[in-house]
Amino acid sequence: MTRSDPTLSNLLPEAAAPRAIVIGAGLGGLAAAMRLGAKGYRVTVLDRLEGPGGRGSAIWQDGHRFDLGPTIVTVPKVFRELWEACGRDFDADVELRSMDPFYEIRWPDGSVFTACQDTEAMRAEVARLSPGDAKGYDKFLKDSEARYSFGFEDLGRRSMHKLWELIKVLPTFAWLRADRSVAAHAAKRFRDPRLQMAFSFHPLFIGGDPFRVTSMYILVSHLEKEFGVHYAIGGVEAIAKAMVGVIENQGGIVRFGVEADEILIDKERARGVRLATGEIVTADVIVSNADSGHTYDRLLRNHRRRRWTSSRLKRTRWSMGLFVWYFGTSGTKGKWPDVGHHTILNGPRYKGLIDDIFIRGKLSDDMSLYVHRPSVTDPTVAPDGGDTFYALSPVPHLGHEHVVDWKEKAEDYRARVQKVLEDQLLPGLDTHLTASEVFTPETFRDRYLSPLGAGFSIEPRILQSAWFRPHNVSEEVEGLYLVGAGTHPGAGLPGVVSSAEVLSKLVPDPVVAR
Repeated sequence: MTRSDPTLSNLLPEAAAPRAIVIGAGLGGLAAAMRLGAKGYRVTVLDRLEGPGGRGSAIWQDGHRFDLGPTIVTVPKVFRELWEACGRDFDADVELRSMDPFYEIRWPDGSVFTACQDTEAMRAEVARLSPGDAKGYDKFLKDSEARYSFGFEDLGRRSMHKLWELIKVLPTFAWLRADRSVAAHAAKRFRDPRLQMAFSFHPLFIGGDPFRVTSMYILVSHLEKEFGVHYAIGGVEAIAKAMVGVIENQGGIVRFGVEADEILIDKERARGVRLATGEIVTADVIVSNADSGHTYDRLLRNHRRRRWTSSRLKRTRWSMGLFVWYFGTSGTKGKWPDVGHHTILNGPRYKGLIDDIFIRGKLSDDMSLYVHRPSVTDPTVAPDGGDTFYALSPVPHLGHEHVVDWKEKAEDYRARVQKVLEDQLLPGLDTHLTASEVFTPETFRDRYLSPLGAGFSIEPRILQSAWFRPHNVSEEVEGLYLVGAGTHPGAGLPGVVSSAEVLSKLVPDPVVAR
């Protein structure tokens, strides 16, 4: 049952400027604060970390800046539109650098695929690996564009909290074969297994299993072609810091090092937040950028359980976990000249490895790695003459039957990652290593309060997307809204920023006096 705090009503002023609290200073929470500030709310953002960005924050070690999470911006217009809604110019606050090529994919047999923006160059790259697949590439691009128009520009930018909104679009889902997986769709267009992988792995960037996530997510290929791939100088944290600047310019407050412990209810409405220190902060609107699982299971623990807090979240399939090794090198300027900003190293298996991660929950002997080397683009990330890297390996989350004890396994697994890098990408790495830091699923659980240590919240399967995902407006409590990876439209920078756009259409314009 709901517990109303007897002191809460006494803390609510009789008349005040409209206020909003945002729990979490991730990109979704900061975007929500900007949108609400533009509406006229006095916004307070609360975050338990010491700086902004959430998963997009950064840490420093021995002169190396490690960007902890997302590394690229694929749809810059969502940020430009956000800034414009606040009467500001995004490009005056953040420097984006276009990247071309986007990334390089390498296989154990020595073959390489280089992804770039130019259609003719991509067609030639496909034909170089598999001449018979060039026509399939053209069809795949058309497929991708159709799903972008529907999935991103339509569904992704409006609320899907009403069942009728889902029913109306079911014919389009059927026409676009949303029941087919990304990998199955790629297999329909490409015969070469390397190209099937190259055009189906993208759901992993938002926590999805390519063999089970809806083919709607092939829209990423159109995103890359249409908008390019960009890097923010200073990392994604630079975007987060610029967002804080806008919020403070609007008169908002961003508080770090404070943890929200409970959302407080008064007369069936969310009216405040109790911090871990016992302090109570009140507001007219509460927005949670915390994971939806944490929001409902922890922050609303004293509220009676309904839809999302009872059966739905218990049946949820969560995204995979992540093992990330952040490391710095010295004396490597000009070394490894064939290694660019982004490289994907494939292991000997594709589907088998994915099944181990998502289905069997097994830590495999083999691995595939996403390698980030931002120092080739942004010299501010490393000391002179050095480089900054991270190597990311998808691994099972902490909810499988045989849970990995990362306190015991982390160093052994890091050494295995290092060996793969030395054998396939960075020969001689051992003699140049300086800084080193490891994040495991346990880190994601403890640092970001992510259920089961999942890297990207809820997996974006078809029955966990749109109306089936925790909604942006909560049915549990009036006055409570959700943004971020665990709600609609989903994970990834475009998704979490778009969730704030959806939010702004749901939260009523403020009334100055009650």
